[in-house]
Amino acid sequence: MEISRRVFCSGMAAMGIGLGQNTGDKVVKYVRYEHRGKISYGTLDGDSIKEIRGDLFGSRAETGAKAKLSEVKLLWPCEPTKILAVGLNYKSHLGERPAPEKPELFFKPLTSLQHPGAEIVIPSGAKNVHYEGELVIVIGKKAQRVSQERAADYIFGYTCGNDVSERDWQRGDLQWWRAKGSDTFGPLGPAIAVGLDYKKSRLQTRLNGEVKQSQVLSDLLFDAPTVVSFASQYVTLERGDVIYTGTPGATSAMKPGDVVEIEIDGIGVLKNKVTG
Repeated sequence: MEISRRVFCSGMAAMGIGLGQNTGDKVVKYVRYEHRGKISYGTLDGDSIKEIRGDLFGSRAETGAKAKLSEVKLLWPCEPTKILAVGLNYKSHLGERPAPEKPELFFKPLTSLQHPGAEIVIPSGAKNVHYEGELVIVIGKKAQRVSQERAADYIFGYTCGNDVSERDWQRGDLQWWRAKGSDTFGPLGPAIAVGLDYKKSRLQTRLNGEVKQSQVLSDLLFDAPTVVSFASQYVTLERGDVIYTGTPGATSAMKPGDVVEIEIDGIGVLKNKVTG
């Protein structure tokens, strides 16, 4: 079954998107895309996209227009006002470090975002650039000092992210502004899965087809509602804001010509080529 599934998904994977394993009957996948010079939101239905109008996070409806997935350019799936990210959120990533007592958050600039299928560009002077496959939370409504019990109500859905990191700069610079914030260091997408029970999903990172990271998302030290609640105590989260939730296991360096894929069951495959 796994072999036939990979054959079925291979066409879309070549474009930086995959179906992902079905982990729930009520999951809806939203994408943002460019088609014939127009940028739209839509729902992903097999190998086609149904255009929607209205508010992605509110009232919306299908327009009746459709486009083939092969004919569009997928974009990062929402337009955040800010990007937050969590460090040290899996036991498998801690190494000898103690587990944090609270979510450890940092910012990535909006200019670090990169589209599915587009290139991760290694900047001048960077010698140790690593992938970090991650589940990403998408905020659905304004969240300010929300309780942990209510925080799930503020989550619109989930997508895949790659928190690309230059390890030498991360260790040597006072701040992580370039180590994690350089242009293209935040690939995001391909779709936002709404209704997904992410704790039943597995995250897998592949470099040139070889599995490098594999972890069930129920292993997060701080789950999604905990992260959202904690962040909202200090920073107002707006609709469309995203939070990268941390990477599992070990990471390794990428080089020009490499292809990195982040796959999460029920969401799809975020695929990017590396260039210098």
